[in-house]
Amino acid sequence: MNRIARNFTSKPSSRARLLLRTQPIPSSPLFSSQTLALNQNQSIVQSFTRFSLHGPLSDAMTALEILHSRGLRAADPVDYLHLIKLCLSDGATDAGRRIHSHLASSGYLPVLFLSNSLLGMYVRFGLVDDARQMFDSLPFRNVVSWTTMISALIDIDLQSDALYFFVLMQRDGIRPNMFTFSSIIRACNTLSTLWAMHCCSINHGLEFDDFVGSSLIDAYFKCGDSESGRLVFDEMITGDPVVWNSVIGGFAQTGNGHEALKLFRQMKRAGFLAKQATLTSALRACTGMVFLEMGQQVHVHLLKYKSDLILNNALLDMYCKCGSLEEAEYNFRRMPEKDVISWSTMISGLAQNGRSLEALRLFDLMKAEGANPNYITMVGVLFACSHAGLIENAWHYFRSMKRLFDIEPGSEHYGCMVDLLGRAGKLEEAVEFIHEMEFKPDAIIWRTLLGACRVHKNVNFAAYAAQEILKLEPEDEGTCILLSNIYADAKQWSDVEQMRKMMRDRGIRKEPGRSWMDVGKETHVFIAGDFSNAQMEGINRELERLISRISRMGYVPDTEFVLHDLGREQKEESLRYHSEKMAIAFGMMNSTEGKPIRIMKNLRICGDCHEFAKLVSRTEGKVIVIRDPVRFHHFKVGACSCGDYW
Repeated sequence: MNRIARNFTSKPSSRARLLLRTQPIPSSPLFSSQTLALNQNQSIVQSFTRFSLHGPLSDAMTALEILHSRGLRAADPVDYLHLIKLCLSDGATDAGRRIHSHLASSGYLPVLFLSNSLLGMYVRFGLVDDARQMFDSLPFRNVVSWTTMISALIDIDLQSDALYFFVLMQRDGIRPNMFTFSSIIRACNTLSTLWAMHCCSINHGLEFDDFVGSSLIDAYFKCGDSESGRLVFDEMITGDPVVWNSVIGGFAQTGNGHEALKLFRQMKRAGFLAKQATLTSALRACTGMVFLEMGQQVHVHLLKYKSDLILNNALLDMYCKCGSLEEAEYNFRRMPEKDVISWSTMISGLAQNGRSLEALRLFDLMKAEGANPNYITMVGVLFACSHAGLIENAWHYFRSMKRLFDIEPGSEHYGCMVDLLGRAGKLEEAVEFIHEMEFKPDAIIWRTLLGACRVHKNVNFAAYAAQEILKLEPEDEGTCILLSNIYADAKQWSDVEQMRKMMRDRGIRKEPGRSWMDVGKETHVFIAGDFSNAQMEGINRELERLISRISRMGYVPDTEFVLHDLGREQKEESLRYHSEKMAIAFGMMNSTEGKPIRIMKNLRICGDCHEFAKLVSRTEGKVIVIRDPVRFHHFKVGACSCGDYW
């Protein structure tokens, strides 16, 4: 008993301790000693089976020790497989080694599937040397043994070792099967390696297998070659949802939401049932493209399945990032299970949609319910403080992250603090904060400062920030454009011309303002100063009408937002054809009554367009939602959710 207890941290239960009692075998004319011993052995084996299947591990290992001491084996080898799974779930390396020792005792060899399970166990414990030693000692290695070893090595990120084993396998005369290829393809993190493996699968006649094809598609997208991933899919004839999910998920993850959703629709038309993984990918595509209506259609498919945390989190993220907070909050409240991702998504969603105080109240509720915030949660909290100008709150959260939650502040947290100080006009304090950071600031932090310098028209700090960015990224075009705009804001036209000449010499072109919106099943794009839209005549009339109405409320075009040295009339004309104004006019012409106008933008909304949207929402009684690269603006009854602080 003492020897057994020393091997395990937890003591066996009272049920298991009964097994350890050695009762003298009573003499009886009805029962021979052999019969009684046999019954006792059967009882021990049955107890081992029960404990191996249901646990706890300490009881199962106690039963194993008794089996071993009596020279017994489990009646069914599968019992050992259950016990190995218990060891893995408990992280019990010593227990795992003891199982191996028991199975290999007295010259016995474990049956093949147990040898494979032991191999996988050793590698998952990180005991690669033990696994290799056992693998080398196997007298017979079939394809399952090799595949088990290869797959286990990949699972612990030892891709090079897995590829080496794949070569050794073929040298040993073992022909890889579809499971081997579906595993080894995951180890290919360069296109050259992947091409070689793809050719190898063709040589073995397995490139059209569903497992292999799905792995090839995943790997091509992971390596950045979406065209080859799509070609693999097109060459396959399959009804397997796993293959559909691979190609849909690949396009969704690489930012091509249009293609992902196109394939999703094709899959539905072909009569295939979308599984949870496919629906998650479709939702992520809707999120990336801000396709709310399509996201709502995908939501309908979710209702067919049992509640799933990953799927619910993807749905929540979609509604938050599409600016539909009412639906996000409704689904958040109805989630039967919430994890830190759920809470973080909702906190960030509220903050990005101008409801920072609610985001902070939700953070308090999260803590009250016992959920521990993580790195991403605190980014959302600091973002909320930044976009509401809550300087003292932000300092409190930033300084207490490590002490209260054991979260080390990272570049995103520092970036939020720079953004906070910059938005508040505390540019000198922001620069000092950057200099005092515990690590070297990256280009993103300097860009954050540069953006704040434009808002507050501080040319000196802007030039300094731009210089730091160009040290890190000499070819950065956006910085040159933004600095040129800052010079234009300050009416430093000679500096503007100098910057623009440098940009022409480098071949840098300023990205025009672009807005887009969905009407029905079509996406309509508007570009500043571009009059090629088929409905441009109607857009012009609608703009005239809207400007006439809001002018009676005191609207005067703010020509400060025109970054060219033009006359007053030319500046007003330029402002009229900013992309978001044309999109708002188009939306008024084509939107459904009672539904908001939803517009996406590639650049930060200018102050004049912001005022225009506020007044139109008031005169027309229409909710207008505009998403720029950072946040949402919800315009309603003449006010914006950002409180004019953006």
